[in-house]
Amino acid sequence: MRQIWFKTLLGVLALAGLGAAVSLSPKQAEAYQGATTPTGVLVTVVYSDPINVRGGPSTLTYPIVGHLNPGDVVPALGISPGHDWIQISYAGGTGWVYASPVYISVSGGELRVAEPPPTPTPLPTSTIDPTLAAAFSIQPTPTRMPTFTPPPPLQIPQFAEENTGRPFGPAGVFILGLGLIGGIGLLVSYILRN
Repeated sequence: MRQIWFKTLLGVLALAGLGAAVSLSPKQAEAYQGATTPTGVLVTVVYSDPINVRGGPSTLTYPIVGHLNPGDVVPALGISPGHDWIQISYAGGTGWVYASPVYISVSGGELRVAEPPPTPTPLPTSTIDPTLAAAFSIQPTPTRMPTFTPPPPLQIPQFAEENTGRPFGPAGVFILGLGLIGGIGLLVSYILRN
């Protein structure tokens, strides 16, 4: 029973997908037919990666407003006074791309010199009172760095046998002699007591 419901549901979904594809394909064909190819001076991206489109002819003062992909073709509107940036029509407005032959190629004629837009005013940034900042500035006190001092050379003591000139010979014989004298004294005291 479950297999019948599953197959029925799968068939309904397949028919709905085919119907949507058929209804969308004429609209896509009209969109492709309605697209016009740009005429006049054109800029073609020849670089293998996307390139930046900026709000003006500088990488430092103008923000990135978009990207062009490899192979994109857009209309060129003008060239910067230094001839190193090209103004293009981009996303309903204007943008600037770097005019290096590594990144783009220009075809279709000469470009007029276009004045760049005014540089954007930077946002105000808050400043810190230098007196207040100096109160929190912690500078480490300069100290001498420890230096390595090598240890003194190792002196190995040398021991030599000394002849003290003992008259009784080795110490062991002297100790045995004292033990023998003590034993004799013990024996004499024992005999005298009885």
